Amino acid sequence: MMTLSPFQAIFDRAAKRKGGAAALEAMLFTPKTADELAAIPDHRWLSMMSRVIFATGLNWQVVENKWDGIEEAYEGFDTARMAMMSDDNLDRLLGDVRIIRQGAKILSVRDNAVFLRVLAQDHGTVGRFFGEWPSEDFVGLLDLIKQRGSRLGGATGGYALRQMGVDSIVFTKDVGAALVREGVVDKAPTSKKGMRAAQDAFNIWRAESGRPLSQIGQVLAMSLGET
Repeated sequence: MMTLSPFQAIFDRAAKRKGGAAALEAMLFTPKTADELAAIPDHRWLSMMSRVIFATGLNWQVVENKWDGIEEAYEGFDTARMAMMSDDNLDRLLGDVRIIRQGAKILSVRDNAVFLRVLAQDHGTVGRFFGEWPSEDFVGLLDLIKQRGSRLGGATGGYALRQMGVDSIVFTKDVGAALVREGVVDKAPTSKKGMRAAQDAFNIWRAESGRPLSQIGQVLAMSLGET
């Protein structure tokens, strides 16, 4: 069985860096419930996935400044319309100054619309699918959206889900470094084996602390550095 530092010790370390326990608690993310996630319209999931994909490799502010125009250009990210986009429409978007004009990112909107349409058909709504996925296998969900979606690998998929309110692990540089420090992995967890080891550690800390995955990841990241 994996031997880990008590989560309280990690929390105390993070709290010392962030001005005390109350200050740290105020920074922590509270995930939405399964019912709250199920109520989010499907087009908002496509919008957020696209927003994170478009921002990859760019300054986030660039995307934020253009977002209203991007929403207009993509007709509110209606999944049925986006899934049926023709090649002519894709070519038109390549010349639309309102959006981020990168071909692979533009194409990902159609591909992810198709992916989300299948999820909605099989599970009622996209949010119902994500809300009912078991937290103890979140890395399995990351693998699924990486394989079946478009450009949702690395930290991108996890960050998009976090932004929507899903209890999630975002494998940022700091989270990876904290997992190395704790002896969970010997390098940033990018392989399936490394991510599974990280999930196992998160599950232990989750059972110990009663906290969601999202908060465990935040505390790990904020525990780095001098105390």
